[in-house]
Amino acid sequence: MLRIFRHYVPRLLLVTVTAEALILLVSLLVTGLFALLASNGLPRGEAGALSSLIPSAMGFTLAMLTGLLATGCYQRDPRDLPAQTTARLIIGFLIGLALIACIRPGVPSFLPERRLLLPAALLAFIGLLSARLVFSRSTESHLRRRVLVLGVGERAKRLEGLRRASDRIGIVIVGFVDVGAGPAVIDPARTIVSTGALPELVKRFDVDELVVALDDRRSQLPEAELLQCKMSGIRVLDDSQFLEQQQVRISLDGIKAGDFIFADGYTGAVLLQGSKRLLDVSIALLMLCVGLPIMVIVALAIFLESGFPVIYVQERVGLHGKPFQLYKFRSMRQNAEVDGKAVWATQADQRVTRLGRFLRQTRLDELPQLFNVLLGDMSLVGPRPERPAFVSALEQEIPFYALRHQVKPGITGWAQICFPYGASSEDARQKLQYDLYYLKNYSLFLDLNILCLTLQVVLWGKGAR
Repeated sequence: MLRIFRHYVPRLLLVTVTAEALILLVSLLVTGLFALLASNGLPRGEAGALSSLIPSAMGFTLAMLTGLLATGCYQRDPRDLPAQTTARLIIGFLIGLALIACIRPGVPSFLPERRLLLPAALLAFIGLLSARLVFSRSTESHLRRRVLVLGVGERAKRLEGLRRASDRIGIVIVGFVDVGAGPAVIDPARTIVSTGALPELVKRFDVDELVVALDDRRSQLPEAELLQCKMSGIRVLDDSQFLEQQQVRISLDGIKAGDFIFADGYTGAVLLQGSKRLLDVSIALLMLCVGLPIMVIVALAIFLESGFPVIYVQERVGLHGKPFQLYKFRSMRQNAEVDGKAVWATQADQRVTRLGRFLRQTRLDELPQLFNVLLGDMSLVGPRPERPAFVSALEQEIPFYALRHQVKPGITGWAQICFPYGASSEDARQKLQYDLYYLKNYSLFLDLNILCLTLQVVLWGKGAR
């Protein structure tokens, strides 16, 4: 697992992006070369003619990668069947071509000529699809890190419980070492009884990474042997750090205030408020310019179906716990909540209108929140704002829930990308773990990543209720 701008990225994902970027780049250069040959042959200054293609090839590559990212081609857990992989690639390429069409008038020298686009896209599509269907699985198996866990108690049990493919991506746990102290709860078939020095076990099982998951480190930790392993090039980390990088969330199990105080991070979103605000305003204005006709059509459709009001105003909790008025297109029938009492949304909620269900599925009901962003109440990316009645109860039930209010709430966020729609206090607890990861590892790179992945959620209809 690699860390880029504080965000954990699987090695396979980085290799995939790099390889596919090269395929896209070469596809445009090859297409341009054949176009030159087909016209009048290469001119005398052929080197200059070829080098002039490089900026447009880079622009083509960046636009296509953005489209592929937006359709989920670079998700952490690639479990698509061949038909799904093909569909994602097709939609990703269409988005990339549309992006080029929109941007090219402003920067024509950095994007390819129209006559090169379709041939280059077709060549790149064949290359990417072939690489994904033939090489992806074998490449992933060669990039896995071999992990040895030190411990067989309750803390080690959390690692044994990594069941989802996304939690196990890039690793294979070769076993759990029993140091002979405390009760064992790990399956005996996966337990390794320590009969020699830890460095010998590391060498015998060809280990790349050691994870310390001892219930009582004060009496059980073999410090000298761990230091020897670390100095020989073996990565050593504790179970909490390991779970964070594999699950991209901060586990609330056994967490204490000191874990936040002394941990690296948790201040990036505060220190970079200026640049984050600039990004918010710039993208919100662009989205409003593009989306204003859509908003007018949506407002008219709501009025024709169920009358006024078309905009639903609701109080939510924002930065530092201060309430603000959130704007949404109304997706429920009027007077949906009896006596104004807050109620969790449910699957197939009967209060949602037919049009409202479509608006929620496509996230069009969220468009008026762009005005909340411009007013400064919200950010494009951040923890989802909740209603005051829910917040009061959740702060009593869930430890450190109030920490999510140290940054502005967002239209989208890491929790919305990684976890389905929350409709209970337990869901709120799960989502908080992703919000804490966002707070700890904040960067503008993570914000941009979340914005691209949000388009994937909209296209594939994930998490709507």
